[in-house]
Amino acid sequence: MSKAATRRASSHFKRLPKGSNGGIQLLLIHNVEHLGKQGDLVEVKAGFALNYLLPQGLATVATDHHKRMVEKHREKLREIEIQKLQSYQDQADELAKQSITIEANANDEGHLYGSVGPHEIVDSLKSVGIHLAQDQIRLDGPLKELGLYTVKVHLHSEVQASLKVWVVPTVASETGEPGA
Repeated sequence: MSKAATRRASSHFKRLPKGSNGGIQLLLIHNVEHLGKQGDLVEVKAGFALNYLLPQGLATVATDHHKRMVEKHREKLREIEIQKLQSYQDQADELAKQSITIEANANDEGHLYGSVGPHEIVDSLKSVGIHLAQDQIRLDGPLKELGLYTVKVHLHSEVQASLKVWVVPTVASETGEPGA
């Protein structure tokens, strides 16, 4: 790194407001799991701020102007958050009514030759019109046996849903069923 680049980088650190513990003070634009909610003033390490929160647009530098704007709009932000929570709760209720079936190869004792993980669950949900990310599916471990499982789905930091997942043996094509 050249001296000019080092000087620019170090001057960049100087402009960021320092917190009482020596970290960088930021104002959260979005909810960040394990850190805070939208509008919260947080103090984080410089690397986390510069490499993740700021580039991802999850936070902004905590200037006096930004703090005043958040205070001015705090009630509106709270209403929006309540609406989001309600929509996540509605989605959780819909997921609780769902039951998906995943076919997998298994031996005679019911043990799977592979396993069923978040990827297979997300793909099965897509086929019924529900779109989730793999990291929203919370399993204690991969599903390795046939049976009925209740899987946790993380929709929001305050909203968890339950989904019933049936793992059934793959139907062999020699059974004579149509379409098999």
